[in-house]
Amino acid sequence: MALRKIPRHLTWLESFLAAVEAGSLDGAAQHLAVSRSVISEHLASLEEVVAAGAALVERGPGRKLQLTKPGERLYEAVRDPMHALDVRRLKAAASTAASLRLGLNPVLGTLWLGALCKELAQCGIALEVSFGGALELVRRVHARQLDLALGFTPLPSRRGVDARAILDLPFVVLAPRQGAFAARFTKRRRLQVAHLAGERFVDWLRDDPYGGANAQRFAHAAIDVNEVARVESFLHLFPALTAYDAVAIAPDLSRLAPFPEELRAWPLLEDAPQSVSVVAITPSGGASVEAAKALETLAALKR
Repeated sequence: MALRKIPRHLTWLESFLAAVEAGSLDGAAQHLAVSRSVISEHLASLEEVVAAGAALVERGPGRKLQLTKPGERLYEAVRDPMHALDVRRLKAAASTAASLRLGLNPVLGTLWLGALCKELAQCGIALEVSFGGALELVRRVHARQLDLALGFTPLPSRRGVDARAILDLPFVVLAPRQGAFAARFTKRRRLQVAHLAGERFVDWLRDDPYGGANAQRFAHAAIDVNEVARVESFLHLFPALTAYDAVAIAPDLSRLAPFPEELRAWPLLEDAPQSVSVVAITPSGGASVEAAKALETLAALKR
């Protein structure tokens, strides 16, 4: 086998990351046990070779280093791959012990992580868990930093990543069980969008993937609602609904875990029914044995 030298740019990147995360050249030098001039030389070399002479860092308020636009893009590209090479992760990679690097949407983490941990621990599978949105989870699976990720649709498409739906969640109307809305519709088993006319309503943030869906529903039904709050996570709905005695349209999370006792859910009747899927995301080529075991556990959890 031919001998290989570590490329110089990897050493430069190490100094770049240390400077950014320490906030100063002195801090980076102390962390890497080199002189300040070495850090400065590495940054200059990286800027010349990789960034075509553009500055990657600059002095900010309090003389703390901050990233320029090219620096932001470079840091985003190399941060995770470089940190994946720390000793702890390398030891895990070299180990023959069963392990699983699992990424979760925060909602799924709240609802499923406890049962997953219990089953994987009984099987002797070491677990490393992280959380993120759809874009982040797909990116990390693509980079082979995760063996399995669980998220919600919609997902960004990406080569080298396989995704399959493991559970479909239709939409429901949610409201406090003891509230005014529930009192009016206590005998109804299903609701339509028109039943929400004039009601206090909790919606999604506009940059959420579901943020525009309800506005389209209301326009189609020719109704208005009184929006009292906006939330990002499915789970954030629960306290907002109770506090405002409001209603919401949400995926039927009861198929993952029971809704809080204080809330009631009605199936939503629509001309064109919509749903959100829970998806399993793995690197192309098939799931690992440990990932398959986690998916087997989830299959038993589905209500």
